[in-house]
Amino acid sequence: MATDSAVCAGPAPARRLLLLLLPSLAVGVVAALVLLGISLLAEQLQDVLWGTLPDALSIGRYSSLWMIVMLTAIGLVTGLAVRAVPGRAGPDPATTGLVDPPLPPGVVPGLLLVTVLALAGGVSLGPENPITAANIALAYWAGRRFAPDAPAELWISLAAAGTIGALFGTPVAAALILSETLASRPGPGALWDRLFGPLAAGAAGALTMTLAAHPSFDLSLPEYPGAQWGDLLSATVIASAGAVLGLAAVYAFPHVHRVFRALGHPVLAMTAGGLLLGLLGALGGHLTLFKGLDEVKVLAGDPDGWSAAGFGGMAVVKTAALLIAAACGFRGGRIFPAVFAGVALGLCAHALVDAVPVSLAVTCGVLGVLLAITRQGWLSLFTAAVLASDMALLPLLCVATLPAWLLVTGRPLMQLREDGTPLR
Repeated sequence: MATDSAVCAGPAPARRLLLLLLPSLAVGVVAALVLLGISLLAEQLQDVLWGTLPDALSIGRYSSLWMIVMLTAIGLVTGLAVRAVPGRAGPDPATTGLVDPPLPPGVVPGLLLVTVLALAGGVSLGPENPITAANIALAYWAGRRFAPDAPAELWISLAAAGTIGALFGTPVAAALILSETLASRPGPGALWDRLFGPLAAGAAGALTMTLAAHPSFDLSLPEYPGAQWGDLLSATVIASAGAVLGLAAVYAFPHVHRVFRALGHPVLAMTAGGLLLGLLGALGGHLTLFKGLDEVKVLAGDPDGWSAAGFGGMAVVKTAALLIAAACGFRGGRIFPAVFAGVALGLCAHALVDAVPVSLAVTCGVLGVLLAITRQGWLSLFTAAVLASDMALLPLLCVATLPAWLLVTGRPLMQLREDGTPLR
């Protein structure tokens, strides 16, 4: 992702940066409202699909039968929608990342429709990728009309920052992700000059979402008792195990995608994917469905509620569900399902060795899985840290990042080229 080249063309004076403020705030607010609207719509549909409908049919809401039937039906309906909507709801999601070039605006309604279906139907994907893509398309379309002289990269960075800020409820996440991107694409101008507009958009998005929905990533984990020498070993082992779990999905991704592509039709691929997701849900339990943000709070609220095998099974099932959902054609992001897998893995480690503090195990598990799935170091470290909201864990998380990063760096990404080969 690039940033505003006009802003970066030399030492940017304050006046030039101030001109960015109003459009940045506007884009951030609209990005948050799009996210909020889609999330609320998906929640309403979810209540119907997983509450009203099974109750009317006298079927258990999360019985194995209903999970298999519902996920298969969602795959069929979503596949039909992808086939019918303009632009087929955008490119193959296996080939897209969190921030990509703008889509044509005519694709956005169909993309949002299939996103709502996936979120409500129990698919193990989050909203971040399609919502970011939709906001980028809308911001680019509006920006080119109201400020045609502004560079296209400006609207991409503002929309991405506003969406990420809204997703996490803080502009810090947007700033960290963008600073990592900017570091790999050096340009003229101070870093904070280039971050000024996106940071304003991220703050506007975060504040809008906070005032409207009060999101929280804090899992209310038991207080960390303080660092011990043994915690260094525990942190590195758990984070590395999380990285290995995530890498298993990364390496399997092109092969699974190839199998679904061989079916030759999005309706067949997504129906088959939905059936597999339903079977995985029946195997792992209903907590392994959906994007995982609400479900992970249930896990964290009862760290002794399952055995080590139970937690480990949920981590594997969720990772497999993420893999299938991303490979068969559902539109969605991978951050929130990866967080669930990391939390379950950390709780498994705590159940195996109860001397390992819950907060340490959970945050390190999340750190490792996210590093492998997203390959975003700052995002992974930030997400792991905010789950516990305990600064005493930060030094250990930084240490745990080192061996986990050595495992994932240089490996394939969980994103494919058009020919099906993985990016690196």
